[in-house]
Amino acid sequence: DRLYLGIDVGTASARAGLFDRSGTRRGIGAAPFPIWQPAPDFVQQSSAAIWLSCCDATRQAMKESGARPTDVVGIGFDATCSLVSLGEGDRPVSVSPTGRDEQNVIVWMDHRAIEQAARINASAGTTDAVKEVLKYVGGVISPEMQTPKILWLKERLPQQLARAKKLLDLPDFLVYRATGVDVRSLCTTVCKWTYLGHESSPGSPGRV
Repeated sequence: DRLYLGIDVGTASARAGLFDRSGTRRGIGAAPFPIWQPAPDFVQQSSAAIWLSCCDATRQAMKESGARPTDVVGIGFDATCSLVSLGEGDRPVSVSPTGRDEQNVIVWMDHRAIEQAARINASAGTTDAVKEVLKYVGGVISPEMQTPKILWLKERLPQQLARAKKLLDLPDFLVYRATGVDVRSLCTTVCKWTYLGHESSPGSPGRV
């Protein structure tokens, strides 16, 4: 059988579903992962723990289906728009005021960057470039998007940000972890990273 694996990462767990070509579910699994909240408005996770949960959920789905790994011909990832920080050798770099490197994910619902988001939105009144970008995200940027979160890291944890070699949206991290290929979703970069994808052309990336 040709089977297809879908992995969905939510706020507290990873789910894996195995389906055949007709869309019939052949196996399913789920596994939790930890969340840390070191202060009000702070919500953090571990990309390593999330990946292990994806693996655990996949094993459950495979076991239930009785399928062999070679039966799986396609894998798709879906996840929250959380921010993942990786350093040298793709090791986790802390996004936490505690400095604990395993806590290297700012969760989508983390609101530490409310003030940074407000400043970005206020600058739209004086900067045409910002106004143009905000036009494609509903007119205002949310603290749940990646730009204010990165600005918060730059202003509040500059040494930790300086150690980061890659900043990825969680779905893109999962693809990178699974394949070793660093590619970014156009949908995600437009919706959460202020990338003007419609301006891109071969050899000329869109503006950020």
